[in-house]
Amino acid sequence: MTIIAATGDQVTASQLYALLRLRVDVFVVEQQAAYAEVDGLDLLPTTVHLWQPGQGELLDGCVRLLDEDGVIRVGRVCTAKSARGTGLGARLMDAAMRHIGERESVLDAQTYATGFYERYGYRIEGEEFLEEDGTPHVRMRKPAG
Repeated sequence: MTIIAATGDQVTASQLYALLRLRVDVFVVEQQAAYAEVDGLDLLPTTVHLWQPGQGELLDGCVRLLDEDGVIRVGRVCTAKSARGTGLGARLMDAAMRHIGERESVLDAQTYATGFYERYGYRIEGEEFLEEDGTPHVRMRKPAG
């Protein structure tokens, strides 16, 4: 399937619903990470959403890119249970890397997933920390160029 890209001001109401539903299903329900998923950043014109459609209103996976003063923040990388083990996470990150290009980018990775992001040139920066939901994370950075 094709990875779809849209900026925050291009996303339709039904697409936003599908993005939020997948992220809540994965992070809030499955991973029991209770935090404010609706953070006001999804509809910004500088936000880029990448996703693979699933069945009906559902998505198989998604990633969100935020522009933070020229540094791209990769976040909300997730796949539906039914799509895990298919390589979709890698396809989403490949699409994200194409979009980011040569710009500097950062992400806060769940600690167990650092090896996945290291394949894309990200390196751990600093110490492990607990996200607001108590999940261990590390900041990772990929320099420009």
